[in-house]
Amino acid sequence: MKNKVLFCATVDYHFKAFHIPYLEWFKKQGWEVHVAASGNIELPFVDKKFSIPVHRSPFKKQNLTAYKQLASIINKNEYKVIHCHTPMGGVLTRLAAIKSRKTGTKVLYTAHGFHFCKGAPLQNWMLYYPIEKVLASITDCLITINEEDYNIASQNFSTKKIELVHGVGVNVESFFQAPCGEKISLRNEMDFSNEDFILFYAAEFNKNKNQSLLIKALAEVKGRIPHVKLVLAGDGPLINACKTLARQYGVFEMVRFLGFKEDIKPFLKISDLAVASSLREGLPVNIIEAMSCGLPVIATKNRGHFELVLDKVNGYIVPPQDYKLFGVKIQELYQSEKLREQMGYESKKRVQKYSLNAVGKELSRIYSMYMGESNEADSKYNRSYI
Repeated sequence: MKNKVLFCATVDYHFKAFHIPYLEWFKKQGWEVHVAASGNIELPFVDKKFSIPVHRSPFKKQNLTAYKQLASIINKNEYKVIHCHTPMGGVLTRLAAIKSRKTGTKVLYTAHGFHFCKGAPLQNWMLYYPIEKVLASITDCLITINEEDYNIASQNFSTKKIELVHGVGVNVESFFQAPCGEKISLRNEMDFSNEDFILFYAAEFNKNKNQSLLIKALAEVKGRIPHVKLVLAGDGPLINACKTLARQYGVFEMVRFLGFKEDIKPFLKISDLAVASSLREGLPVNIIEAMSCGLPVIATKNRGHFELVLDKVNGYIVPPQDYKLFGVKIQELYQSEKLREQMGYESKKRVQKYSLNAVGKELSRIYSMYMGESNEADSKYNRSYI
């Protein structure tokens, strides 16, 4: 019988966005790969896909149905390794796997950013911290993606093993600065001028992503930076509120609302500066991609941004409500092309440890501890991941 691995999350798009290389990796090791999540996306390198009604909110009754279905799937298939992701995916999977763990199944959980962290609301600590602390005792390996989460888990949780990896892995080689001629051509194709000073941010429009800060900061530099443009990729419940805010601040014509974009590479290539306004992050892929393109970054103060942006080295860190200071930092970078180039160079240097190759090696080393492979097979895990 083939060894089987199960990947679980709240929604199946999570796998498409972040985990295809790891599904492929298990297939190359000769394993049977299963996934379970809400949604009907077709995924490559998957032998069986289970659609279960997981909901992001812990208070939805459908999660009880999802739990029962997941427990049945796990008990029936006798997985050797289960790797779960996302808050509700992680909760339901670890509870559903309690019986299976008694017969040898190893359960791994990646925390893509605990909801409790420095500066998080008290209610987050009261709700999410106790849940994660209890579930840690039925987790064989807890994987964290930033230093703050790693330290909290190491000091407070009883998980058998706690690991730190550098995110989900980004194919940084596919993100690069466009040569001057290509940049001008791309701008023309996308209805921007060569004189435009372009700020870029890709994120869902929700309360946490805090795009209102960027709109207010844009209003601060209006009139001081000719041809400044704020380009926002993404959709979400607050997009119309942000459009209204842009009109109120008189900057609507300076903001390009792109909607959801599958591929943001062309927009990064034409940009001068990456900006990020979120209140909470685990380790944001959008910033890693921007750094891969050699962009300086102005980002708000939170644990995920601290991991990526070193203040005054490859960008600036600004308090999450200080739109006036955010505007000052935009203007500083606008006024000095040399500073932008210097910080962009530092971004490209710092981003390498977050590459798909580097993170792939970290994860394959962790997987090898639970796969029961021979020492000869272990040597494969230290090779280049791509």
